[in-house]
Amino acid sequence: MRRRLITGAVVTTTGLAFLAVIPGSAVAEPGNTVEYTVVAADGVSATDAAKAITAAGGTIVTSNDTVGVYRVSSADSRFGSKATASAALIGASERRALGRAPNGIEKIDRTAKGAGRGKGGPARLDPLDSQLWGLAMVRSDKARKIEPGDRGVTVGVLDTGLDASNPDLAPNFNAKLSRNFAPDIVDVDGPCEVASCLDPIGTDDGGHGTHVAGTIGAAANGTGLSGVAPGVTLVELKGGQDSGYFFLDPVVNALTYAGDVGLDVVNMSFYVDPWLYNCTANPADSPEDQAEQRAIITGMKRALEYAHRKGVTLVGALGNNHEDLGKPRTDVSSPDYGADPYPRPIDNTSCWDLPTEGPHVIGVSSIGPSKTKADYSNYGTEQISVAAPGGWFRDGFGTDTYRTVGNEILSSYPLKVLQEEGLVDEFGEITPDGEGTVLKECTKAGRCGYYTYLQGTSMAAPHASGVAALIVSRYGVPDHRRGGKTLAPDLVEKRLYQSAAEQACPEPRLQSYVREGREAEFDAYCSGGEQFNGFYGHGIVDAYAAVGGR
Repeated sequence: MRRRLITGAVVTTTGLAFLAVIPGSAVAEPGNTVEYTVVAADGVSATDAAKAITAAGGTIVTSNDTVGVYRVSSADSRFGSKATASAALIGASERRALGRAPNGIEKIDRTAKGAGRGKGGPARLDPLDSQLWGLAMVRSDKARKIEPGDRGVTVGVLDTGLDASNPDLAPNFNAKLSRNFAPDIVDVDGPCEVASCLDPIGTDDGGHGTHVAGTIGAAANGTGLSGVAPGVTLVELKGGQDSGYFFLDPVVNALTYAGDVGLDVVNMSFYVDPWLYNCTANPADSPEDQAEQRAIITGMKRALEYAHRKGVTLVGALGNNHEDLGKPRTDVSSPDYGADPYPRPIDNTSCWDLPTEGPHVIGVSSIGPSKTKADYSNYGTEQISVAAPGGWFRDGFGTDTYRTVGNEILSSYPLKVLQEEGLVDEFGEITPDGEGTVLKECTKAGRCGYYTYLQGTSMAAPHASGVAALIVSRYGVPDHRRGGKTLAPDLVEKRLYQSAAEQACPEPRLQSYVREGREAEFDAYCSGGEQFNGFYGHGIVDAYAAVGGR
């Protein structure tokens, strides 16, 4: 059973489980060494936080003093409750029992200096670009005549990894800046591929991050396909597990690192597990779970604020739960790991879907080729910023394009993952199961790249991230401290909104998806006017207008 369909592609899921503290669970029994993520209370020094962790029976493994987040190990089955009771700590979230064998959770199935950096000149399109309706919709093909993206602009892909062997990603990939913050966890990822359990930089055993990276900045190099900003630099920030879960600790570390090294844009197509909504004191949750969620809220807000303050433009997928984020339904999917989910009525004033509802995050909804809001996409005037192509398999009702993969987003994907899914064979050839959904393009030198279709707000966000990177490329100033270019995130955000193509709500405003085969729960009401509304925010991102085109 899929954990959720939120900010990953609808045909995959993303987000790494944040293991809940479950009293009496197998991972919390005496004799087991357990890892936790612990968040210090506001105003507590690193020294005092360390003392409190030690007093509760924990040992600090790694620390991020910048935002007061610590990875802690303990053999004390009561460590979680002791940490929560400490005035110096907000709470502790159980991560995993060390050395446990895999528990049978499998990877999620899927259903259905490079070229182009010169200023001006003709637009350069690659062989598969004709299938990128999203590229045309945001007018990236026209934008690159003015600004294809500057090599000195860096975009962090905070995701499951990045397959740098793909010939479209290799020219723009910066291995020196890239980092892996999420070692494999056998409980969810299966056996480690390397002794350290830390996958090498430039690899992606999940696939999601590679797909996102291609949409942002695949090189316009005459092979495969190109991204929205084909001249920018891509940086891998592995904060997600191979299985698609996202823990607080790796995500926070990735965000603070992005700020410290001066990345310009960070794409976040996920939510932090195991809670779809993190609430300060939801009556449906146990005291321990309430404390855990308060810790997640605090840790994420601190990290997002830090990255923004350091000059990072933050872009997030709005989510695939087909709901108005200002009027959330009862959460029936949480916790998505560590215990069985249960119904949790959500109070909008005290609950957050993170990171998309966090500070300074540009929230992106998903639309199909017809510019209709995709049935799965979250929406709502409270959190939306802009809309972007994310794919919608069911678009084109009544035409021959209805329920075809061409309605989804084509982008790069790792060969290894396609082989594991039986879509490509051991010789690198597409299997019958992969025909029509997987494409292969090889360079004259014989290096081959693989591409596939996915849909979700995870695919919409990288379109916006690519446009944001073009804005920094076009209007940024030299960064004399770190090199490259820089532009204040607030200015990037303002330009992104001003240049977006305004899109009015549909008429009637209540969008029904019944004819596409969805139940009434998917019906969505679009509030607001043409300049800003709940489906499109400030409008559909427009790369050409963003860099000065008309």
